[in-house]
This record gives sequence, structure tokens and C-alpha cells, in this order.
Amino acid sequence: MEESDSEKKMEKENLGPRMDPPMGEPEGSLGWVLPNTAMKKKVLLMGKSGSGKTSMRSIIFANYIARDTRRLGATILDRLHSLQINSSLSTYSLVDSVGNTKTFDVEHSHVRFLGNLVLNLWDCGGQDTFMENYFTSQRDNIFRNVEVLIYVFDVESRELEKDMHYYQSCLEAILQNSPDAKIFCLVHKMDLVQEDQRDLIFKEREEDLRRLSRPLECSCFRTSIWDETLYKAWSSIVYQLIPNVQQLEMNLRNFAEIIEADEVLLFERATFLVISHYQGKEQRDAHRFEKISNIIKQFKLSCSKLAASFQSMEVRNSNFAAFIDIFTSNTYVMVVMSDPSIPSAATLINIRNARKHFEKLERVDGPKQCLLMR
Repeated sequence: MEESDSEKKMEKENLGPRMDPPMGEPEGSLGWVLPNTAMKKKVLLMGKSGSGKTSMRSIIFANYIARDTRRLGATILDRLHSLQINSSLSTYSLVDSVGNTKTFDVEHSHVRFLGNLVLNLWDCGGQDTFMENYFTSQRDNIFRNVEVLIYVFDVESRELEKDMHYYQSCLEAILQNSPDAKIFCLVHKMDLVQEDQRDLIFKEREEDLRRLSRPLECSCFRTSIWDETLYKAWSSIVYQLIPNVQQLEMNLRNFAEIIEADEVLLFERATFLVISHYQGKEQRDAHRFEKISNIIKQFKLSCSKLAASFQSMEVRNSNFAAFIDIFTSNTYVMVVMSDPSIPSAATLINIRNARKHFEKLERVDGPKQCLLMR
């Protein structure tokens, strides 16, 4: 399956997934029209200035690597322009004297995921003036029709009380305008905490956040741009937004059992976030999904810098064989096999034969089907 010229160009320039015009701009003005059947999910990304929101978003959605986010503020305007992101509000980023990237006001972007699923991502600047405006003059506009609130906390913040106050103000606005929204709290920059203190500090912060969130429920994650925890958190968030995820998982399980695979993982094609998986045998590394996401995404990026297009990979040793291949127009698949009697060609043929079926599953409004055992 060949990638389109536009996809190859974007990968070559390290641009990440295609994004469409923001709210208030005519669709198609930047060359891409959202279909009428698109299922848009409004996602708020909030947190105090310097908490790391823009850096993590750039790693997940714009193919940055962690070390490049240090110069993010100096290049963000050119980068966002090349990504075809505009804003319906005044938006720009700068770097302060200690290297923190500051996002001003609200930046709207649309990120296409599986099939018709489009994330309407609102990256809200964290300066005090803007935060106060969100809860007063912009309250209804910001917090209406929200599917997910992602609130980012700097674990080393010296203004924890103020951070918690702003978080509670967000929750009050959510409860009033979008009471069914899912809440995620990311305790960020955990790499700055001494390793032997991380579990204790995170547990204390998680307990405080869950108590403050009542009657709403929140899911808490510890994150850092320097390890796989960032992918784990965002994979969990995106998983909550996929409308037909249970049907997808059922079919992935049937597919794994048919081909006698130990494990099957499904990755979103642009971000390489894990969106579904089936595990047939117990595995030792609980963080393997996120590690694989990180490794393969960086390898894919290295290929693009050499003007090469990453298509597939096979890794084999005496204990197992792992196949990573383009699966549908929106996904990659990873199949892990431990039976040495099954040749590579058979597994690759099975992957190819399953593509058409899973393409149908990605259509949200498509008929419900199931991959049957034979």
C-alpha cells in the first residue's frame, strides 16, 4: 500500500498529521475539506504557563523528539504555519528566560484520527490573565460541548495552590457546561523528581486531584517527554474517544486467534499511539506498547529525513518474530508470533487479507461486522 504524495511530503518535512482550518475559518481555505460525516470531538488542553502542554502536543502530533522541544518557542510560528494551523484568536508562543514555552490565548487545530474521528484540539494558554478570562468572558465558548478535558500540572510548580484553584475553576465550568466530559490529569515533568520519590509524590498528587474533582471523576497519569509515559497517557485518552472501540477489539481478538498470534497491536498511523490490542500470552514488560510507539515513531522519522518511506519491519530471534506493517489507511499493525513452524510469508498474507475487513470497521457509520473464526 503506497502513501499519497501529500503524506510523503508531510513525513519528509516532519510535519505530522494533517490539520484543517480552525473554527471560524472556511473549511477548504487551506486545501482540506472535512467530510460532512466527520465526528468531531472537542478536547481542551489546559494548565498553567510553563507546565509543558505545547511540548507534549508537539511530540505527539507534530513528530518532535524530546530534545527538539527546547528550541520549540523559537520555531513554533514557522512550524505551525507549515502544519497549516491557524487560529481564530490571537495565538503565538515565546520562550522565557528559563526556557519555558508560553502559549498565548487559545489555539484551535483539527487532528484526523481513525476514519471519521477528528479531534478538535484547543490548546489554551496558561498565563494568569488568560486563565481568568476563560472562567469569565470566554466561559461558555471554552467549556461548551467538551468531550475531554486534559489538565497538565508541573510536578515542581511553586504555585501548587494556584494550580489547584485554576483546576477547580475548570471543573466548575465543565460541570455547568459539559457534565459528561471525561477528565484527565497529567502530572508532568516527573523526570525532574528523584526516582525513589516518584511513586510517593505521584500517589499523593493523585489522591488530592481525585478528591478535588468530586463529583466528577478524573484519571491521573504521570508523564515526561523523556520516556514512554507520555505515549501511555495519550493512548489512554484517545482510546476513550474511539466510538467503536469494543467492536474493534473483538475483531482484533478474532484475527489474533485465527492466525495464532501471541499478541496484536493496532497503532494510529500518524501519531503511532496504541489504540487497541489483544494479548494471548502473558508478557513481562507492562510498558512495552508505549516503548514500541516511541521507538518506531523515531525510526519512521529517521527514515523520512533520509527521503525514505517506512512501510514495514520484521524482527526475528530464536524466541519470537514481530511484524510491523501498514494495515489500513489510518493504522499500522504489529503481530507477534512465537510458533517457529509458521513461516513469515503466511503471517504477511494473513495481515494483507485482513486489511479490507478492518477498513470497513473504521467507518463509524458502517455496518457492524465481525471477523469470524473458520
